Amino acid sequence: MREHFERVRMRAVWSWQGLKHVWRTEGSLHQWMWANIVSAGLAFLLPLSAGERGMLIMGGVLVLAFECLNTAIERVVDDVSEERRDLAKQAKDSGSAAVAVAGAAVGLAWLCVLGGLVL
Repeated sequence: MREHFERVRMRAVWSWQGLKHVWRTEGSLHQWMWANIVSAGLAFLLPLSAGERGMLIMGGVLVLAFECLNTAIERVVDDVSEERRDLAKQAKDSGSAAVAVAGAAVGLAWLCVLGGLVL
């Protein structure tokens, strides 16, 4: 049992190290964090259901997770080689697209929720 707790503890340590790295090196994570703070604040100020609030906050957190994955892709691609290669560009662009799609999904969720308040 102790071994399982140690594994969980180490996963938390590694995850925290990864998040700190992304925070220090990626300005876009800061931008998404501020967007999430504003989004969560609005979600709690507006008369939304718990499910709507949860969906909006979860979407924002997923955008942060995608940003972390995008950074991981960029680091691995750069570690393999710094030279310009088509496949490396495609991998980096795809990671960036994942973040953009997740952000758009949260935006669409907001439109649906706000539409429900108005209609």
